[in-house]
Amino acid sequence: MLAMELTAPRQRLVAVRRAMPVPGTGQLRVRVTACAVCRTDLHVVDGELPGVPQPLVPGHEIVGVVDARGPGTSTPLGARVGIPWLGHTCGRCEHCLQGRENLCDEARFTGYHVDGGYAEYALADERYCLALPDGLDDVHAAPLLCAGLIGYRALAMAGDARRLGLYGFGAAAHIVAQVALHQGREVHAFVRPGDELARAFARRLGCAWAEDVTTRPTVPLDAAIIFAPVGELVPLALGDVSKGGTVVCGGIHMSDIPSFPYARLWGERVLRSVANLTRRDGAEFLPLAARIPVRTEVTTWPLEAANEALDALRFGRLTGAAVLIPPRAA
Repeated sequence: MLAMELTAPRQRLVAVRRAMPVPGTGQLRVRVTACAVCRTDLHVVDGELPGVPQPLVPGHEIVGVVDARGPGTSTPLGARVGIPWLGHTCGRCEHCLQGRENLCDEARFTGYHVDGGYAEYALADERYCLALPDGLDDVHAAPLLCAGLIGYRALAMAGDARRLGLYGFGAAAHIVAQVALHQGREVHAFVRPGDELARAFARRLGCAWAEDVTTRPTVPLDAAIIFAPVGELVPLALGDVSKGGTVVCGGIHMSDIPSFPYARLWGERVLRSVANLTRRDGAEFLPLAARIPVRTEVTTWPLEAANEALDALRFGRLTGAAVLIPPRAA
């Protein structure tokens, strides 16, 4: 099979031919039909996350069809499934037993600790594969498996905020904005300076306000979600939310947060992070996304052009999400 491998940090991915993976006990082999490109993939490729094995196949927003099963599995051959970021947990620690498997210290993540979906086939633990509603086609469903799920979890952490700010308007934010608008919230979008395409995109989706991050909102926000991995945005967002407001950091990696006066946090403001996702998030969010329905904005690349797709994300040349299409799915 064709796969795109990371052989060393901060290097371009290399197209290689690999033997077809053989599913072990409890595993499914999935023929990949679409794999979205996530900012976390950039953190993996750019050496910003610890303990990345090499060689590694990145990718954790995977849609595909089950084409082989290992012992102890029951998913029918030909079933369509999603493979998300969370690939394994211990199931016995305090976090797992309390329904917070996203915090498991022994968790393993797709496209980080184990090979992911930048390939024609991928292996996954059957227990962590997600059912996909019929109303979601493969290409547009792929970004929902991380950008959508992490965004949904971040939105829940923001509580019942009526006026919501989204900092960084990319794959996750454009999905969350649709969910928030469906819930009757007022959405304010903050884009990188000079990104008129993202600003217009946010307006087109129904955001009440869309400006670059150097501009302060005209009214206080009830909550803010920061998707851009830029620590300098944290003090800004704290200053933009009203007393009692919440600022949620939605990424797995962020540059250092600069010091700021306590007055920015005072007034019972809350600063918190979102870590990973749970299978319950998938069971709740994916049917909701189909009902709303969430319309993901995607640009597709052939699998062999994974480096170009990563560059488009790295340099802000994307509107919405990038999705890789393997040759067998084209």
